[in-house]
Amino acid sequence: MLETAAVPTRFVPNRRTSFPIWVSAPSLALAYCVGVPLTKTLEAFGQWPSILTKMGRPPPISRGFEGYVPTAHDVIACSYFKSGTNLLLQMAVQIASQGRAEFNHIHDVVPWPESTIDGYAIPVEDETPWRASPTRLRVIKTHKLASGVPMTNTARYIVVVRDPKSVLVSSYYFSKALMFGPMMPSINHWAELFMSPRFPFGPWPEHVAGYWALRSRPNVLIMTYEEMTKDPRASVQRVAKFMNVALSDEEMNTIERRCSFAYMKQIASKFDFIKFAPWSKQEGAAIRKGQRSNSSELLSQVLQKRIDDHCRTELKRLGCEFPYDESFVTRS
Repeated sequence: MLETAAVPTRFVPNRRTSFPIWVSAPSLALAYCVGVPLTKTLEAFGQWPSILTKMGRPPPISRGFEGYVPTAHDVIACSYFKSGTNLLLQMAVQIASQGRAEFNHIHDVVPWPESTIDGYAIPVEDETPWRASPTRLRVIKTHKLASGVPMTNTARYIVVVRDPKSVLVSSYYFSKALMFGPMMPSINHWAELFMSPRFPFGPWPEHVAGYWALRSRPNVLIMTYEEMTKDPRASVQRVAKFMNVALSDEEMNTIERRCSFAYMKQIASKFDFIKFAPWSKQEGAAIRKGQRSNSSELLSQVLQKRIDDHCRTELKRLGCEFPYDESFVTRS
């Protein structure tokens, strides 16, 4: 049986998991007595939640790599918001550690350069993770567009693309649990925001098109979340080969088990985001169902078709030949 070892780090995390009662009590009162009526009124006039984006994009994506130049030690996990990021991080981190990675929180070992939350993720300049890794590799997370990620010939870039309909559903539940709570808009208004240029993480088609244009580079691997969850073992093998990491059968079995939804659900707290507000519900927000095609649980067939048509049109406008129907329609 494989022995596991914690990855040492100089990083001291500071992640909020609760609010003191003197903050939470009045905040909850304001949320339900003022916030809910106000947001429902704004939504009735088509102004909620789009009014928030008129003040600029939120902090989680406002920064970037800030001059950092990726090296041969770096495996950069590039994914759109709620597109299987945690599965990709777990897979790449476990491969880099040959199935032995242990951590209290994923961001104790994985930097997230665009995060502006002090103490949430280990700084990208901290070399501890790759120095402690048996393969001398570490993983970096980003939701940035391709144009915002520094490309080098030595670093490796793994891109995961997920069906935008599933992204919409996952982002709805995640945003409701962690940010909006009782002030969450209807799914129809959330969909309108998602299909607009004002969505906080940028347009899904723009994210896909930017990375798809880089697919011929030998150090860029593009996968779909649907592929990763349909055949996990093949995905581990593919990523390990791309990372140039040789795995024994025992290591492969361990990594496959540790990347299963059942295992990741058991350790879901290790992927939790900070508690944004007193009404935030962290449990289950980051790792909810892990399903390939879950859009029908919230989206009508009419709305699903609208999203498909919108994304096809935008990809075509951007000159992107990503196989949208083959990936997300004919096989869904």
